[in-house]
Amino acid sequence: QVQLVQSGGGLVQPGGSLRLSCAASGSISSIYDMGWYRQAPEKQRELVAFITSGGSTKYADSVKGRFTISRDSAKNTVYLQMNSLKPEDTAVYYCNGYIGSYVGDLRWYWGQGTQVTVSS
Repeated sequence: QVQLVQSGGGLVQPGGSLRLSCAASGSISSIYDMGWYRQAPEKQRELVAFITSGGSTKYADSVKGRFTISRDSAKNTVYLQMNSLKPEDTAVYYCNGYIGSYVGDLRWYWGQGTQVTVSS
């Protein structure tokens, strides 16, 4: 069984910062690409940032220059550092990862989601 457990998030004022973490655990044989998505009320889930196993990154235009995705392979963890937050960043944030397990699965797994609210 593979799980992605998220931490971080909460309420922050505009211009503030938050860091999200997402740790993979279980019978993991390999972790490939990992990413962060978000879903605002009445909107579709959208890609925020993506990082490959080689460290290449991709960002949504709306967060470029403000958000940074990184990963610690030794800890099976991906991070999302969010700076200069805006009210429009308010959403539930989800991490995902393309993970292989020792029981033979190779598929995308999702974290449980965490609320980020940017408001004064």
